[in-house]
This record gives sequence, C-alpha cells and structure tokens, in this order.
Amino acid sequence: MILHQYIDYEILRVAWWLLLGVLLIGFAVMDGFDLGTGFLLPFVARTDVERRVVINSVGPVWEGNQVWLVLGGGAIFAAWPPLYAVSFSGFYLAMFAILFALILRPVGFKYRSERESAAWRTAWDWALFIGGGVPALVMGVAVGNVLQGVPFRFESDLRIFYEGTTLFELLNPFGLLAGLLSVAMLVMHGAAWLVLKTEGPVADRSRAYGSIAALVTIALFAIGGLWLWLGIDGYRITSEVVTTGPSNPLAKTVERAPGIWFENYATHPWMVLGPAMGFAGAAGAYAFMRARREVAAILASSVSILGIISTVGLSMFPFILPSSIQPQASLTVWDASSSHMTLFIMLVVSVVFVPIVVAYTAWVYRVLWGKVDEKSITDGSGHAY
Repeated sequence: MILHQYIDYEILRVAWWLLLGVLLIGFAVMDGFDLGTGFLLPFVARTDVERRVVINSVGPVWEGNQVWLVLGGGAIFAAWPPLYAVSFSGFYLAMFAILFALILRPVGFKYRSERESAAWRTAWDWALFIGGGVPALVMGVAVGNVLQGVPFRFESDLRIFYEGTTLFELLNPFGLLAGLLSVAMLVMHGAAWLVLKTEGPVADRSRAYGSIAALVTIALFAIGGLWLWLGIDGYRITSEVVTTGPSNPLAKTVERAPGIWFENYATHPWMVLGPAMGFAGAAGAYAFMRARREVAAILASSVSILGIISTVGLSMFPFILPSSIQPQASLTVWDASSSHMTLFIMLVVSVVFVPIVVAYTAWVYRVLWGKVDEKSITDGSGHAY
C-alpha cells in the first residue's frame, strides 16, 4: 500500500490548514517587529545616530525574517491552488502595493547612510516608514475583506472569475478597521522589540508609543469583534459536509447570516483561547513595557499576535475564502486543497525543513543577542548600516 494512504485526506487537509496558520503567524511575529520598527522610526529616533540605532536593531535579521512570507506564499500555491488563484488575482493591486513597500526596505537600509546629506537620509527614513506601515495596513485590510467575503465566482467548469473593481473597494469601513488593528498590533510588537534592543531615549520613546499601541490594539480588537457579531454576515455549509472528497467548491450549498462566525465558539468552547490570547497578550505587553520587563513584553506582544490571527482562522473554519457574490463557491478546507498525494509529500518535506528553519533562526537570535547602543554606531564597530 502506498505510504500516503495511511494518513486520511481529512487529516492532511486540517494539518495543512494548521500549517498555513503557523506560517502566517510566524511571519507576523518574526517580520512583524521589523515592520513595526520601520513605522516607528521617524517618531522614536530624533537624531541621525538614534535612527541608525533603530535601523541596526533589525538590520542583521530582517532579511531572514522574510523567509516566513516566502514559506506562506509557497504553502498557499502548493497546498491550496484555488486560494492562490483567487487571492493573487483578486488582491493583485493590494499585493503590488505591499511588494512596492517591501522593496523600499532593502533599498532604504542599503542606501540611507551612503551620503551625509540630512535631506537624503530623511527621505530614506520616510521610505522605511512606508515600507513598514503600508504592508501592515494592507495585510490587515485584506483580512478584513476576507471576513466579509470576496467577490469571486466559479463557472460550472471551475473557471474562476473575480468581479471586484479597484483597490479602493477594499478600503471599506470594516476593512480599514482591520487594517488599523494590524498596524496597531505590529507597532506594539515593534516597540517591544526596540525596548528590548535599545536603551536611553529611543527605548523610552518606544515604551511610550508601544504602550499606546497596546491599548489601541485592545480597543480595535474589541470593536472589530462586536462589529463582526452585529453587522457582518458569516458563512455556513448547509449541505452534507464531505471532508475526503475531491476539491470541487461547487459541490456544496452555503448560506450567509449575521453572527455565524461566532458559532464555532459555542460548538468548541476551547476556541475562545484565540481571542483570550489576543486581549491578554496586548494587556501583558502594556503592563510589561510599563514595568520595564523587556523580554516579557515582546513575548506578550507575540502572544497577542498569535491570538488575534488565530481568532480569524478559528472563527471562519472550515472556510478559508468566502465568496460574497456566489456563497456556494466559497473555498473551504474540505474542497480547495491539492491532492492527497501532494499534501502528503509536502507535509513530509515541511516536517523535515521547518524545524531546520526554526533552529537556525533561534541560533541567529542567540548569536545576535544584546542591545544596540550609540557607541557601537559612532565608533564604527558592530553595525551594518
């Protein structure tokens, strides 16, 4: 018997749903503080030396952190082909905006200190601000639109058609709320990183901004949950749920109604851990930053990110991309995956290589442990930018 047949198709689908969540959370935690740091750069650092301290706090690690984004995109492409097709075509302009902003980061890091001109360096500082703020905002806006449903449909031959128009239709009120929540969450995380890696005025200002961002995160997360409960339709499968059948999104019926996104919490009470971690982590980040407990603060902000992103996935399960114009075409864990064999082979590869990535990342952070101070900048030692 072929080895992959020993693992049920249903288990493989759930495993890849979990793994996709792990990769997205890994990106938000690992690269999230880079984005938050870039957003905070013009505000927490007031002199050229202070700004170089901020930049060098993430300089050695930001490129490695982006491996989580690459892994997440690869997982969507290989494990969930319809999801990749719809999202990368429907959100094309949004993804182009993210890509453009992310391109500014390496250029800004490399070129900022190539000239002594204050205007030159200030311009690159704002480029790094854009490189941190735009991806944080647009990714949150995208999640807000996913929760509302995306305007795509399938023909009977499973050809996909996206009926959206422009990037601006994504900037609806709930989408913008989710985008602001994403920015606040990553600013909190970036501030916690700067409190950990810097000292003096930069750390003090980061502590102040991070404390505010933590409170804003709590408020926006609560408002978003209330809005989702009272004013946003959720999706429910009304036909028989076939967990091991072929990937055909049209082989089911789906209804929309308010409050459905909260049904999973009644059916599986343990899922309340997701929003609980979102709130508790942000509250902990606030308390620990105020108490100057640096390591605890960044761990707490990481827990908040884990909880907030998990809340989205747990609320929507088994849906991964609902359709607002053809609910039947909504993509779910059970009807949007690759084949049984493909998922099995990819799982084996992931089990081997993801721990290697995690181990190497942990080793890098251990080697680079310690604060970046102004002395290491001004004497020309221990910095890259």
